[in-house]
Amino acid sequence: MAGLVTPYLTLAAILFCIGLYGALSKKNAVIVLLSVELMLNAVNLNLVAFSKFGAHPSLTGQIFSLFNITVAAAEVAVGIAILIAWYRNKGGTDVNEMDSMKH
Repeated sequence: MAGLVTPYLTLAAILFCIGLYGALSKKNAVIVLLSVELMLNAVNLNLVAFSKFGAHPSLTGQIFSLFNITVAAAEVAVGIAILIAWYRNKGGTDVNEMDSMKH
C-alpha cells in the first residue's frame, strides 16, 4: 500500500512547497492568498490520499477535506473583502505596507 500513496504525497509536497515559497516571497497580497490556497489544496490531497490508501480506508479524510474546502472558501471571501477595502483606502496591495493595521 505504501507504493500507491507515494505519488500523491510527492505531488502534495511539491504543491505545498510552491505555495510556501509564494506566501513567503511575494509582495502582492492576492498572490499570497493564492499561495495559501495552494497549501490548503496540498493538505486536502494528503487527506484524500490517506483516506483512500491508508491502513483503514474510510471516508473520514474526504469529509475533513470537504470541511477544509468550506473553511478555505470562507477565508478567501473575508480575505478578498479586506483586500478590496485596503485597496480603496491605500491604493495598493503591497504586503509590506500592511503592518500599519497594527497601529
